[in-house]
Amino acid sequence: MDRISHDGHRTFELTGTKSRCLNLSSYNYLGFAENSGPVNDTVVRSIEKYSLSTGSPRVIAGNYDIVQELEKTTARFVGKPAAMVFGMGWATNSTSIPAICGGRGTLIISDSLNHNSIVYGSRDSGSKIMVFKHNDPEDLEKCLRKAIVEGQPRTHRPWQKIWIIVEGIYSMEGEICALPQIIKIKKKYKAYLYVDEAHSIGALGKTGRGVCDYWGVDPADVDVLMGTFTKSFGSVGGYISGPEEFIDYLRMTSFASVYSTAMSPPCAQQALSALKIIMGEDGTNLGQKRLQQLHDNANYFRTNLLKLGFQVFGDPDSPVVPMMLYHPSHVPYTSRALLARKIAVVVVGFPVTPLLLTRIRFCLSAAHTKEDLDYAIQQVNELGDLLCLKFHKDKVMELE
Repeated sequence: MDRISHDGHRTFELTGTKSRCLNLSSYNYLGFAENSGPVNDTVVRSIEKYSLSTGSPRVIAGNYDIVQELEKTTARFVGKPAAMVFGMGWATNSTSIPAICGGRGTLIISDSLNHNSIVYGSRDSGSKIMVFKHNDPEDLEKCLRKAIVEGQPRTHRPWQKIWIIVEGIYSMEGEICALPQIIKIKKKYKAYLYVDEAHSIGALGKTGRGVCDYWGVDPADVDVLMGTFTKSFGSVGGYISGPEEFIDYLRMTSFASVYSTAMSPPCAQQALSALKIIMGEDGTNLGQKRLQQLHDNANYFRTNLLKLGFQVFGDPDSPVVPMMLYHPSHVPYTSRALLARKIAVVVVGFPVTPLLLTRIRFCLSAAHTKEDLDYAIQQVNELGDLLCLKFHKDKVMELE
């Protein structure tokens, strides 16, 4: 609750009230962020065995067998020789990219809508940065050709390394990376490819192995696969995977490895247990059921919003479903109106998005039931009529 303080400034006070809401804003794609069940049981046992924290960076005294097992399992899951885990998802990019791409003579060609952690890591690397149009392989090729022809600034010497950095699913757009075309371009010009799978690992593909699985491409065609455990696995932290020599180098050069506290053992156990369920190594088909449920929920919700006439961004099969609001004044009103209807959503406006491209970002989960989604669709439908958000209503009527 906001109020005006005695000195004339607006301030906020806790109301002391609680509301039970349908959560459509969580990254809990596979429903593993739960307080009961087999994963939760393994985490409780890990607390009893390891305690809550390492209290140290891994290179000093913070290495645990559970963290090492998580690394080996992650590498197997994504199809890479080795992997390294980090205690924080944002730091996985921001502290690894400077170690990977640092040094003179390196060029980073980055998607224009890459996450802040990529942008920050790229700037901190000291490398030259070029930006290509969002998810546009043709523009990427133009940038590559221009960079190779012109060479480095002033000297025009050839670039020592060129890195292409993209995301598996773009978290504000719900779009899936055009990976096959990007790999083709990468091979043609002998560049390196770094793919951020924060939102796609565990959420895309028949086996949940991310954007490579979704497109049916060989993970070996991607030089570095990065991901986080904060979404589909219900934990914290992230990973970098690649060749063994590369991972060994990263352990000694990444700031997060040398200076930051290592991943908490119970968090590592949470991610490891979720991974094993997804892979079917728990002896059940629970992981496959959750993957299918997420796929069905995401497409059901997206399709129904489109049928009602809403402007929805992104691709089918993506668990991120952005619905456009456009007018900035709709941002706070929509959030509060849905909260009053017991639905929690994330509304996104400037400066995260352009001023006139405000939106709701729905995040679907395998934990949502059909009744949950039907209730949310009904409430969004009523609010859409009230605020005139059905920008394609006439087109829908024509189709009917």
